[in-house]
Amino acid sequence: MITVKGRNTSGNVMKVTWILEELGIPYQQEDVGGKFGKNKEKEYLDLNPMGLVPTLIDDDIVLWESNTIVRYLAKKYSFDAMSPSDDGVRAKLELWMDWQLFAINPMMRPIYHGIIRTSPEDRDWNKINENIELGNRHWKILEKHLEGKEYIGGHTLTIADIPLGPVIHRFHTIVEDRPSTPNIDRWYENLKKSEAYKKIVMIPLE
Repeated sequence: MITVKGRNTSGNVMKVTWILEELGIPYQQEDVGGKFGKNKEKEYLDLNPMGLVPTLIDDDIVLWESNTIVRYLAKKYSFDAMSPSDDGVRAKLELWMDWQLFAINPMMRPIYHGIIRTSPEDRDWNKINENIELGNRHWKILEKHLEGKEYIGGHTLTIADIPLGPVIHRFHTIVEDRPSTPNIDRWYENLKKSEAYKKIVMIPLE
């Protein structure tokens, strides 16, 4: 059985457990990181030298970068549904996965940690608001792409949606001062139709 090491409140862990739930793949999860610790112990570092979460173990395969894990699971277990075999089609989906890493994550981290994980008296609102403004600019790119689409890849859930799904939930939950984004709103509502998304992603922020 697949093992996922990482706490369920981690956005990166959510990517992995969400796609596992979406595909109906049995797995077991061990709480690692945050208040649970263990991620700096030798046993864990031997699996994941970065000391971060998640780590996935599938028989003799050990992976520790969340988007790589999503690609692996989709290609192995979704039978082309979430990760198309056509190289060009798949590359267009993976583009958005990489966009989440280099554009969205750097913006979202100071917002999330600055509001959710920092006491009110210690919050750096200049930094938080600067990144909210940056986020609103970035989301316009996805807003334009989603015109006429139900999901990022078209009309079905794919690997493109998995990394961005947890982030849009957090951004919409935390940030009230957002421009109108009807296409993103429609996409977000489509994500919320998934029982797996509601179970894994839509949990209390901490």
